Order: sequence, then C-alpha cells, then structure tokens
Amino acid sequence: MSFKYYKPTNSRLQRSELAVPGSSPKMFEKALNSNADYIFLDLEDAVSPNDKITARQNVIKALKEINWREKGKTISVRINSLDTHYMYRDVVEIVEEAGDRVDTLLVPKAGTASDVYMVDCLLTQIETNKKLKNKIGIECLIETALGMSNIKEIAKSSSRLEALHFGVADYAASLRARTVVIGGLNPDYPGDQWHHGLSELVMTCRAYGLRAIDGPFGDFNDPDSYIAAAKRGAAIGIEGKWAIHPSQIDLANKVFSPPEAEVNKAKRIIEELDKAAKEGKGAAQLDGRMIDAASARMAENIVNIDNLINK
Repeated sequence: MSFKYYKPTNSRLQRSELAVPGSSPKMFEKALNSNADYIFLDLEDAVSPNDKITARQNVIKALKEINWREKGKTISVRINSLDTHYMYRDVVEIVEEAGDRVDTLLVPKAGTASDVYMVDCLLTQIETNKKLKNKIGIECLIETALGMSNIKEIAKSSSRLEALHFGVADYAASLRARTVVIGGLNPDYPGDQWHHGLSELVMTCRAYGLRAIDGPFGDFNDPDSYIAAAKRGAAIGIEGKWAIHPSQIDLANKVFSPPEAEVNKAKRIIEELDKAAKEGKGAAQLDGRMIDAASARMAENIVNIDNLINK
C-alpha cells in the first residue's frame, strides 16, 4: 500500500436508491414502506420549474413529519444545480428547517471541486448557526463531460463527500452520444458504451474512499435489461443503482447482495488465513486454490456488505 491513504467514508447500505419527485407527496409514504435502502427526494430534474418552490416545501414537510430513519432508510435530497437560482434556497431552507433529518445532499451536474466547496461552505455555516449535531454528507452526480474530466479533483474536494453517482442521461447528452434508452446500450456500439465512464468513477471512488453508485435505467418495463446493467456495474465494483420505479428496487437489492454461498466462502477464506497467520504463514490453500492477503481483502469486502445488510 502507498503511504498516502484516503480513509473510507461512512459505510451506508446503498444497493437500491429510490428517486422520489418532491412534487409528488403521494409517493412519499410508498417510498417509506418500500424495500429501498436509500431514498432521495428530488428537487431537480423530476420537478418542473413551475413546481420548484412547492416541491421544496413538500420535501421539508416530509422530512419533518415522516420518520425515515425508523424504517432503516438513509434519506437524501437532490438539490437543484449550481447554475440555477433555486439551489441556494434549497440548501438554506431545507437545512435550516429540517437539517437534523437529512443524511446527505445530492449535488447534480458537479463540474468542478469549487461546486462542492460552495455547498460545503453553505452547509457549514448553517450547521454552525443552527447548532446542528449531525454533519450532513455530500454526494455528487458525475453527469457532464466537465465533471468526468475533473472527477479526481471533485473526489478530493470535501471531507463531507461520501459518494459519486454516474448520471448516464445527462452524461450522454453532454457527450452528444447516441442512445436509445436512458442507461441502455446502443446496438451500433460493440460492447458497453458506458463502461469507460463507470470504470473511471469506480476507480476514483476507491482511490479516495468514496462509495460508487450507478444511476438510472429508463425503461422500467424491461427488468432483464435493468438486471444486466446492474450486473455489469457490480462486476466492476459499483455497489448500488438507482430505482426510478418501485419495480426496480428488489432487482437492485438482489444484484448487489452477495449470495449466501459467496458470503460463506468469504468467511472460510478469512478463517483459513487467520489460521495460517498463527502458524507464521502468509498464504494458505482452500478448495485446491491458493489464497493470500489479497484474497482476504476481497473476502472482507463481501463480509462487510453482508453485515450491513443484516444489521
């Protein structure tokens, strides 16, 4: 390991992240009682300009009156982007009125480290003024060419930063990429056209101690393609995916939960290496294969996820 080390951020179960428009309060109760690990109440793309103020008021009311944490949910709010005049009022009003009920703010279209700095500055001032005890985390959507080109600087921008999300729809628009379904594959491309962006995001998150989350899949009537996209992400280290429809929640939970056999094998690997260490050995054998310290680190990742699921 390098002497330079970035401590991992908070561990949060984030297999499925349900997007809930702030302009549709009738959906709040359903979200609360869903199987989603993570809920984000949306003030940005899912809300029309005419409904922005009302949606903000709806979200504040929902944060105050609904006990999301009692149901085991992590609760986030996607604020409007920094190029709008809604953004600062989103942060000020939500945090001043219900900051103790918010786990993270999701910042859309993050393009530079200074975008995160601005949100961090506002949060710090409000938390200090209101004497809030909980420190609200920040998550960023990487969904523009500018954001992807600056992803490493964004990842290092704030001690509040917890996760980066891949926003495939706006990213496709930013690149002028030809796509047929949000998050889907263009048959004219020989492979996965989103692989590069997702891989860059995962690598950056792991280097700087952040969680790596995949964004939406637009066709909620195509569960097979959603599962395929989630599996591709899981294979390279993504730990969760958005659900833009309740039908996608259980699909994400299943893909991003390690199977029981995998968990049991991981525990056996750790046990065998513990025995080997007591005997002064750095490696061991399990089921006819060599295992070593790298095997232990991979096994620990699986066991840690299982522990979060069963907490």
